[in-house]
Amino acid sequence: MKKVGVVLSGCGVYDGAEISEAVLTLLALARSGAEAVCFAPDKSQTEVINHLTGEAMPERRNVLIEAARIARGNIHPLNMANADELDALIVPGGFGAAKNLSDFASQGSECQVDETLQALAQRMHQLGKPLGFICIAPAMLPKIFDFPLRLTIGTDIDTAELIEEMGGEHIPCPVDDIVVDEENKIVTTPAYMLAQNIAEAAEGIDKLVARVLVLAE
Repeated sequence: MKKVGVVLSGCGVYDGAEISEAVLTLLALARSGAEAVCFAPDKSQTEVINHLTGEAMPERRNVLIEAARIARGNIHPLNMANADELDALIVPGGFGAAKNLSDFASQGSECQVDETLQALAQRMHQLGKPLGFICIAPAMLPKIFDFPLRLTIGTDIDTAELIEEMGGEHIPCPVDDIVVDEENKIVTTPAYMLAQNIAEAAEGIDKLVARVLVLAE
């Protein structure tokens, strides 16, 4: 049974992991007979958003504790992830990827990525193990790796330009498809960067999970 790390960034599209993307990823892995092992950084969220109004709330929340809601409590601190024990790694999107796993939301092409995530992804790559990044999460890839790679966030021109500024090669992609950097075993899909509903998001995520598991063979 393949063991796949899933890195969550909180709970909720505007300040954490996009819940549907995370659950669709876990569902696709389970249906494929793989074991998902969830991780999240044990640190404070950059901000807390009221998902009814879209406004910031004057409180503090912990990324790991919030992500545990999605994982039903079966989750570990990100610094416990060991690339040697995993066959692949997948990072769902949501603004948490751009606020908690990195500061892309505020810093754009000058962003930095969480050091623990960066080290884990780099080690996975060194071991020849595949990576899957979903929605806005692929925007972190040019900062994680210091070599050119092919990736997608869909068709958003402004975000694509930032990715190109950071050294990535952005490939326009429809919601129901994936972009695969075969040489580096990196798979990306737009999901809710383009999806109008959960069914559309599922199409690309299912393909991403399937391809990641094939690359993990």
